[in-house]
Amino acid sequence: MHIIVGLGNPGTRYERTRHNVGFDVVREIADGCDVRLEEKRFNARMGKGRVAGEAALLVLPQTFMNLSGDSVGPLAGFYKVTREQVVVIHDDLDLPFGVVKVKAGGGHGGHNGLRDLTKKLGGADFSRVRVGIGRPPGPMDTKAWVLAKWMPEETKTLDAVRKRAGECVEAVLQDGAKEAMNRFNGCGPV
Repeated sequence: MHIIVGLGNPGTRYERTRHNVGFDVVREIADGCDVRLEEKRFNARMGKGRVAGEAALLVLPQTFMNLSGDSVGPLAGFYKVTREQVVVIHDDLDLPFGVVKVKAGGGHGGHNGLRDLTKKLGGADFSRVRVGIGRPPGPMDTKAWVLAKWMPEETKTLDAVRKRAGECVEAVLQDGAKEAMNRFNGCGPV
């Protein structure tokens, strides 16, 4: 079994924000695979099903972004899932909007959700699907940028971005992170 985790913050205040793109991608995957995210355990909303032919648990931690590991760590332990069977979808300031990349392991790059997951999972060797949100314009504060709603011009291509991120997740499950990296990391923005 794989655990597919979307990083985000719970509550209507954070819906349709850049920081919640991980939640949005998991919801899209769930819709496409007819998985209901109705089960509430481990401080998460989740649902079981098949993604790309593989058994998967789709997870939306309800602990807020910076404490995502409080949900995912115990969940992985309960289901006896290794870090290598965890796929995390998250926003990435270092990628331009519309760029989606796969990464196998690595550092947290200043992302507090990844930092907490690494700590609570006991290592960083989980796969990531990085969804570019770009850097804030001008002197805008980074925190304000990631918590802001998408701009109208971004919403025009957001469906395609979420779709590509979902395809990246499927490729990781089917072929492994390295093969998914080869397939998707050379692609430009959608």
